[in-house]
Amino acid sequence: MIIITSPTEIANEISLIHSLFKEGMALLHIRKPAFSAEELNTFITQIGLEYSNRLVLHSHHHLAKALAIHRVHFTEYNQKVTTKKQLETYKKQGYTLSASTHCIEDFNELDYAFDYAFLSPVFTSISKENYHPKTDLFDQIKKRTNYKTKLIALSGISVDNIQHTLKSGFDNIALLGTIWTSNSPIENFKSCQQIALSY
Repeated sequence: MIIITSPTEIANEISLIHSLFKEGMALLHIRKPAFSAEELNTFITQIGLEYSNRLVLHSHHHLAKALAIHRVHFTEYNQKVTTKKQLETYKKQGYTLSASTHCIEDFNELDYAFDYAFLSPVFTSISKENYHPKTDLFDQIKKRTNYKTKLIALSGISVDNIQHTLKSGFDNIALLGTIWTSNSPIENFKSCQQIALSY
């Protein structure tokens, strides 16, 4: 189970992140699109470099080496402007690579350098207004041909639909809104994790 940060700042965010790690959070995707490189560096330093092996950079990939982060994520735009040779260089240097996709065709066409990829929106988003599936992704994933890259369900994932999602062919889930828009983020995390770990 993967957690993605809120794109905007959250009250007591660093403290909540520490609590999530204490409860067993395996991976935290740092998605702060408005942050400058300096702001992102400060944010990650506040989280603590002892967690570097569990952090994934969505932007300012050049910071990865200095922060001892070996996981980088590629948005659809970044995938277009990154060459196969650059991806191969990351892999040779021991990086784990992930990507964002929004249809099964794009997922199937991903370079094999990608270890896992998000497919969204699976359900109506909890955190993004008017962001809902245009097609049934559960139907689409029946056309999956890429089994080298793990398929991660994103958008609208909650305690109510994790079981169905994992039973229907997704390899894993990613949570955002169900954690950061909740009054009980840690309890929500624990409930979701319990279900996810049972598969």
